[in-house]
Amino acid sequence: MKDNVLRVAKTSRIRRLSNASERDLAPGQDPFARESVQHLANRYGSPLFLIDAERVRVQYRALAAALPGVALYYAIKSLPHPAIVAVLKEEGACFDLATNGEVQLVRRLGVAPERCIHTHPIKRDCDIRTALDYGVTHFVIDNEDELRKFVKYKSRASVLIRLAFRSDAVVDLSRKFGCEPETLPDLLALAAQLRVSVVGLSFHAGSQAANPQMHVRAIEVCGGLMRRARARGQELSLLDIGGGFPTDYLQGSPPMPIAEFCTPIRGAFRALEDGVRIIAEPGRYLSAPCAVAVASVMGRAQRDGRWWYYLDDGLYGSYSGQMYDHARYPIEALVDDGPTYPSVLAGPTCDSIDVIREHIDLPKLEQGDLVIGRVMGAYTWASASEFNFFPRPTVLALDRGRLIREGDAP
Repeated sequence: MKDNVLRVAKTSRIRRLSNASERDLAPGQDPFARESVQHLANRYGSPLFLIDAERVRVQYRALAAALPGVALYYAIKSLPHPAIVAVLKEEGACFDLATNGEVQLVRRLGVAPERCIHTHPIKRDCDIRTALDYGVTHFVIDNEDELRKFVKYKSRASVLIRLAFRSDAVVDLSRKFGCEPETLPDLLALAAQLRVSVVGLSFHAGSQAANPQMHVRAIEVCGGLMRRARARGQELSLLDIGGGFPTDYLQGSPPMPIAEFCTPIRGAFRALEDGVRIIAEPGRYLSAPCAVAVASVMGRAQRDGRWWYYLDDGLYGSYSGQMYDHARYPIEALVDDGPTYPSVLAGPTCDSIDVIREHIDLPKLEQGDLVIGRVMGAYTWASASEFNFFPRPTVLALDRGRLIREGDAP
């Protein structure tokens, strides 16, 4: 079936202009509006990756309102850009770290270490030391070997045990990490023997969950395990419910509004014992709607009755999420509305797998015309490469019409 494509009506073709204006966008101007994209492409060329700070705030505030009392730890890996971290720091967010590079990023931006947790279940000793030296004290483990790594750090660190709950989410994150719930008593017994502090449990219901039922089930199971642990004299006072909050991509039907998605989750919290603190690790929900990718047509050819358009960004660049993250992005061409033709959008590299969309109806495009991918903040630029020496896109982070540079106050 051919994809629907959003077409921008009655706009002139985009060309790079040598005398582009040196101004930023007007105060409050939407950086994702077609006029804004045109101006920025004229000034900076392509490919571009545009980040909107205001959309980050909107997403964070919506999720915080849907999960009152839950501390939100942004999963930096989804979009590890300093502007995102700075905006969320100002909003009061906490941060989910998994690598030394992420530790270095939040340290450079002045995030207090007590607002961070290290959640990678499998760590090298240098990973633990780097996080501890920064001041992070809570870590996640999911097996005996990882637990034993904390024996020499038991006076400085506490751990959460991650449980596995297999799901039908787009990305099943319990396939690679997490222990089976029935093995928890043995791990807790070993932790007591080793005198390593276990402060709670964690899980991840899967990325891009279709509904909240796995979150609800996992919370219920964790609540029962925490009660049984308490009866044995082991107090577990922290529950990390992970991420998985859905984003609206090209799919059969839009996901539930976040308030509706979180209603059953809030209901499940009522079964937890008093005093249990709850945290979450949203990544995609916060970052995905907050960026667009802007590419231009490098060239074209007719093959097998279709127009092939070769862009200066592709699967090895911003569209890497189509391969690694199983995502399909809304795409629009910034050209005059008019007749459409069967088309293919290809990336710039010499690799034949570098095709963004095989079947798409588009107006006839010319060299220099712009193509925009929407909802492209999560797992796109983060996993882009410079394969074939095609550079990653230029990143422009904007806040109410002005460019954000690292060190600027959000």
